[in-house]
Amino acid sequence: MSFEIKEVNDQHSEKDFILFPVTLYKDDKNWIRPLDDDVKKVFDKKKNKFFRHGRAQRWLLLDNNKKVAGRIAAFINDKTANKKNDQPTGGIGFFECVNNQEAANLLFDTGKAWLEQHGMDAMDGPINFGDRNENWGLLVEGFYPPNYGMPYHKKYYKDLFENYGYQLYFKQYTYHRKIERNYSGISERVLEKARRIVADENYHFQHIDKNNFEQYAEEFRQIFNKAWAKFVGLGEMNRPQAQALIKKLKPILDPELFWIGYYKKEPIAMFLMLPDLNQIVKHVNGKFDWLGKLKFLYYKHTGAINKALGTLFGVIPDYQGKGVEAALIIAFADFVRNKGKFQYTDLEMNWIGDFNPKMMHVAEQVGGKVLKVHHTYRYLFDPEKEFKRMPKH
Repeated sequence: MSFEIKEVNDQHSEKDFILFPVTLYKDDKNWIRPLDDDVKKVFDKKKNKFFRHGRAQRWLLLDNNKKVAGRIAAFINDKTANKKNDQPTGGIGFFECVNNQEAANLLFDTGKAWLEQHGMDAMDGPINFGDRNENWGLLVEGFYPPNYGMPYHKKYYKDLFENYGYQLYFKQYTYHRKIERNYSGISERVLEKARRIVADENYHFQHIDKNNFEQYAEEFRQIFNKAWAKFVGLGEMNRPQAQALIKKLKPILDPELFWIGYYKKEPIAMFLMLPDLNQIVKHVNGKFDWLGKLKFLYYKHTGAINKALGTLFGVIPDYQGKGVEAALIIAFADFVRNKGKFQYTDLEMNWIGDFNPKMMHVAEQVGGKVLKVHHTYRYLFDPEKEFKRMPKH
């Protein structure tokens, strides 16, 4: 069978780009169709801020019957292409393909050629033309229904990537634990340290108040800049960015899932969880039109969501290793115990890179077990160049 590449450059080809996975995964009960608008906005210059300092291109793969057999996108983020890399590095993503190495190679070659034309010497994939919390990595273990924003893939994709020559850049772990009214899964040693923190009147833990979002947005910003801004691909968050982020999250944010820890009234730690919207998205078939919105509201108010996603969990450096991480979990568990009815039964911490062993250790200390593994790969265009894994933090 022969294949050809077609650029996505009009509404018809964009529709094919959106709909191809629907056919590919039609017999996979675990796949959840992403919202069409969520995919489209990644490639919309008016909606994706990354177009301010980057560019992207999409292609379809057609077989000799002109039937779609694959898709791929390539993109360059000028802000990070050279940052902490040994070479200018772009990315490919939104890869979907039939189980055919020749077809996959043509898609990868197309992305590689476009990136080379724009001065890149390597490509990461599959990644997102956007933030790391969405559409990032190749699922290789734990083929369960995906969390909202996270990719789900065919099991044979791992071979397609590695046979082409992609090398593992870093692993991404999604940890799971039950939300219980006790401290199961937490060791006695960790519990002892956490109890000392909780008993210290200088420390205080609480979930946010939905009537005071501006205050919590600023506290969120302060903690973020001290705990995460140093990581590759991230930078310090300013006040308007923090306010905009919390405003964006407000329609889906459950105040009882957003916890902040304080020492002498100074914000030092936070645990941001979000309801897993995919437990509703799976009912709307990719469409967030009037009917999709009605379905969304119906399932939201009938308690369809019982899984929370741990999106950000961190402690500023001066308070790490003292038991504050576990104290946050204990404070949350005590709240659940005293509340009575609580709709969430499961928590997935989504996701933690193997370049962040401290955070992996925290997830394990609070009873998390690895449920899913994604790979981020890197492909060097010069085969003579030394390959290096993502450095640990």
